[in-house]
Amino acid sequence: MGDEWRMLSLQDAGVSLIDCDHRTPPASKQGYPYVAIPQIKNGQINLKDVRYISQEHFIDWTRKATPKPFDVVLSRRCNPGETAYVPPGLNFALGQNLVLLRADGRYVFPQFLRWLVRGPDWWEQIGTFINVGAVFDSLKCADIPQFQLLIPPLPEQRAIAHVLGTLDDKIELNRRTNETLEAMARALFKSWFVDFEPVRAKAEGRETGLPIEIDELFPDSFEESELGVVPKGWKITELGDVVDIVKGTSYSSDDLQPSSTALVTLKSFERGGGYRTDGLKEYIGKFKPEQKISPGDVVISFTDVTQAAEVIGRPAIVSPTYEYTTLVASLDVGIVKVKSPEFSKIFLYNLLSTQQFNDHVLSYVNGTTVLHLDKKGIPSYQFVCPPEELLSLYSTSTQSIYKKIVRCDIDSRTLASIRDALLPKLLSGEVRIPGVEGFLRERGVLDEIK
Repeated sequence: MGDEWRMLSLQDAGVSLIDCDHRTPPASKQGYPYVAIPQIKNGQINLKDVRYISQEHFIDWTRKATPKPFDVVLSRRCNPGETAYVPPGLNFALGQNLVLLRADGRYVFPQFLRWLVRGPDWWEQIGTFINVGAVFDSLKCADIPQFQLLIPPLPEQRAIAHVLGTLDDKIELNRRTNETLEAMARALFKSWFVDFEPVRAKAEGRETGLPIEIDELFPDSFEESELGVVPKGWKITELGDVVDIVKGTSYSSDDLQPSSTALVTLKSFERGGGYRTDGLKEYIGKFKPEQKISPGDVVISFTDVTQAAEVIGRPAIVSPTYEYTTLVASLDVGIVKVKSPEFSKIFLYNLLSTQQFNDHVLSYVNGTTVLHLDKKGIPSYQFVCPPEELLSLYSTSTQSIYKKIVRCDIDSRTLASIRDALLPKLLSGEVRIPGVEGFLRERGVLDEIK
């Protein structure tokens, strides 16, 4: 590699550390994001479920540490060593036990810093300097500037940042696309089956704005029911009449060994609902045939360790996996299986995603540190069931949306796998930028970075 590649400490490489304000501001309903440790995910700042603080507190909390574009946020506690980069245009206050790393550009290109702190050398330094605690491991602010890392020459850094950053940008674009697509499907569900907007329009003599063949499927009046006023002719239905709930298998730590079978666990659920592909656990234990999960199945969580009940009773649609031949539900997870073909998994998922369903299941939750959902919670939920023609229409209308979501998800996992394989090779000099096109061409993603 020659003398151009140098082993330097972060301090000698012109990377400064800026500590957080060691206080926690009061939360506000609106204002500026207060980024804490849970928001540091997969190298990025994830604002889902973030707390907000007022403008007054934002000004106060950013006097000491003002995040700037291309800074790196580093967690010192709970998940010490995890990092996320600060994208342009994001204003936020820094939470406790987080610090900023900032490159001055002399030896480290600012856009390259985010990759430098994700390589093998970085994690080797974390292992060297980590302080093992009874509850949490941690890093000291005084130690971090001493981390020794291999620094490529600046032109190489710029090229590495471009290649890896472009792959990451594509992954982020896919994530945002999926958020938009899922929001479209939920908005249509809410309009038709929660707010009954087409029925209200017809009852008030207004145009629905729908094609005639769809408009005709909605009644033009309401009737009283045990759930209040509902579209005329629609039935009040208990969820237990249309679905079966299959609880997952129990297991011990001895069952968690390398395998082509994996458990779908509580960690497979996003806070607030949705599926996480990184929550699977390889499994060699026994299970019943009905506890197997297929791609597209709807699963729901029966327990929760979050203090705000952000996971319990929340649904997820399981994505396809190519790493494992078999997926199995763990004990804390239930598979929600429809009994009748007219109730599609897409309709079911959106029904279980409503605020009404969430409010219902929370009334069946007990426990303090660990929350548990009573077995009656899900089947006892009552909802207004539309005619079969509308059920079929909704499923048909949203099927293409969910196919696009799956395609984006698969694409993102492929890109992430390539990025993660390429990162250590580029940081070590094993693969140089002039030769990286061959690496990417072999994996069919060369066009992604051009």
